[in-house]
Amino acid sequence: MKTLFSGIQPTGNIHLGNYLGAIKSWVELQDEYQCIFSVVDLHALTGDMSAKEIDKNIFDLAVDLLALGIDPKKSTLFQQSDVIGHTELAWIFSCLTPIGELGRMTQFKEKSDLVNTQGTNSGLLMYPVLQAADILLYMAEFVPVGEDQLQHLELTRIIARKFNNKYSSFFPEVKPILSPTPRVMSLHDPKKKMSKSLGEKSYIAIRDDKEVISKKIKKAVTDDGGIKNLLEFYSYFGTAKKHQQMLDDYKSGKLMSSELKEELTRVVIDFLEPIQKQIKEYEKNPEAVYKILEQGAKQAQKIAQNNLNKVKKMIGIKK
Repeated sequence: MKTLFSGIQPTGNIHLGNYLGAIKSWVELQDEYQCIFSVVDLHALTGDMSAKEIDKNIFDLAVDLLALGIDPKKSTLFQQSDVIGHTELAWIFSCLTPIGELGRMTQFKEKSDLVNTQGTNSGLLMYPVLQAADILLYMAEFVPVGEDQLQHLELTRIIARKFNNKYSSFFPEVKPILSPTPRVMSLHDPKKKMSKSLGEKSYIAIRDDKEVISKKIKKAVTDDGGIKNLLEFYSYFGTAKKHQQMLDDYKSGKLMSSELKEELTRVVIDFLEPIQKQIKEYEKNPEAVYKILEQGAKQAQKIAQNNLNKVKKMIGIKK
């Protein structure tokens, strides 16, 4: 089986946009690839969370991934900082990567604009280099991504080519597996992607209770764009028959926004109910969760160390 790698930051509150855009695909790909999934805590340090928040979020994210269907019997799930090699390979790659390439990254420009360049930490600039190391440390040939991550993946390919051209042909040409789900849009601003940065009214978190879900959907925008967005959102959780019926009613002007919101609330709650039960079960046994991460790190470390040793020999710093 070919190797696939993907990582997710422990920033708290996995929402349905995260699930539909990435994690759902991860779960489905487990039977087709040797999947390596990482809680990328080192990447999270580029943000502004406290040590206490990061620690809690790492555990919560591991629980959420397991509850959503990541199976440690099929996949390797681990905490990034528990594997030696990610930052070491990132440093080697940084010595091959032109600063101009990093400055062109759209996500860097957007995030640095928010805090101005003078206040931007250098980790944010180097983020895609560490991301390239995350992927190539395991010789991953495939990465499941959304369209907004394609630029970072292209940089990974550029770095791999630079290494292969300077030293020896070693790293594979990484290919994207595009998410089959289009971008999931915000409940209160359908022109923008569902995101925690837009506030809680933008998204439905997988841990939201019934009351919170109901309130968020009731307050969702219901202009023409908003209704279309809610219908699209419904299509991911409701039946095809009911979705088609509501589409027909919308086109004929018969669809009531209250009916749509009521149906959407029902199917979302039905979808999340068994997942939230699983979350509670894992939370009752934190030792089991940490054991899964520990075992995953051991599996990942074997692969990482073997590949890093080869890299060190190629660049002349190890006999």
